Amino acid sequence: MKACVLHNINDLRCEEVQMPTPVEDEVLLRIHASGICGSDIQRVFEKGTYHFPTIPGHEFAGEITAVGSKSDEALLGQKAAVFPLLPCFSCPACQIGEYAQCQNYDYYGSRRDGGFAEYLCVNKWNLVMVPEQVSFEEAAMCEPAAVALHALSRAEINLGDTVTIFGAGAIGIILAKIARLRGAGQVILADIDQTKLDFAQKLECGVCINNAKEDIASIIMKLTGNKGSNVTVEGTGSGAALASCLAVTAAFGHVVLMGNPLGDMNIPQKAYWEILRKQLTLSGTWNSSYNGFQNDWQKAIAAMPSLRLSELITHRYRLDQCNEAFAMLKKREEFAVKVMFINK
Repeated sequence: MKACVLHNINDLRCEEVQMPTPVEDEVLLRIHASGICGSDIQRVFEKGTYHFPTIPGHEFAGEITAVGSKSDEALLGQKAAVFPLLPCFSCPACQIGEYAQCQNYDYYGSRRDGGFAEYLCVNKWNLVMVPEQVSFEEAAMCEPAAVALHALSRAEINLGDTVTIFGAGAIGIILAKIARLRGAGQVILADIDQTKLDFAQKLECGVCINNAKEDIASIIMKLTGNKGSNVTVEGTGSGAALASCLAVTAAFGHVVLMGNPLGDMNIPQKAYWEILRKQLTLSGTWNSSYNGFQNDWQKAIAAMPSLRLSELITHRYRLDQCNEAFAMLKKREEFAVKVMFINK
């Protein structure tokens, strides 16, 4: 089969590899769509995977074409997305179902082979079944949708609330869409990239503000009758954006910290006073929940018809175009939101 194999940092090759065979509790997934995440770009060009060679890719969906046990034959032909984390099931976090905090996890696409391939053997426990009306491309975006759902679950959105999101990339747009579905009265997207804001505006994601050119605090106060944002999500990993989040959030409001920082996060004294004087609640968020009590993945799949995530796909490539795809993303000479590998 064809697969994109990372042999070392900056050495990604599309090549023929051995077709995997499922063992007990596994299925063979024929992958139809796999998305490129920002973390994949870092792995290919900077960080690498945990060993070489590795097939990257953790956002993918496909069709079950073989099973490791006869008892699982009912799964044949069904569509599925894949929760990419394989927990140890024995550490303290796993014992309470908080698998994102597992101390000894495995992971498709970084610690073991992932979805940039035509086929992959997947543990049955990791399958998220997909209804027929949801496309493979939409299902392949279940991972970022689940991450967005999880982030917003960290701060309850009440009917009519103002929700502000800093960062208008793919996750930011998905956050805006979900906030609308959860009853937000108005959604505000902030970014310093006008091209991203223009794209989000076309998708009717809410009020779009360029916080590099406009006084976002005064705009939000005007939009909210001087109350501020009830729920604010920091999705950029920037200290300046975090300070702005604190400034625009209403008294007793909630700030969700989501962006991965590229360095130390520093905020001015005035921003820190915002936390104290307004008694703000700050919550971190990490990955998504996948258990019997809260399953962000099942919720994301159920919401797919309303989310219309195919609108976010700006580029589609074949596996043998992997270097073209990653070069485009690295150079940033073309506008891109969600880039996918499609296997036909």
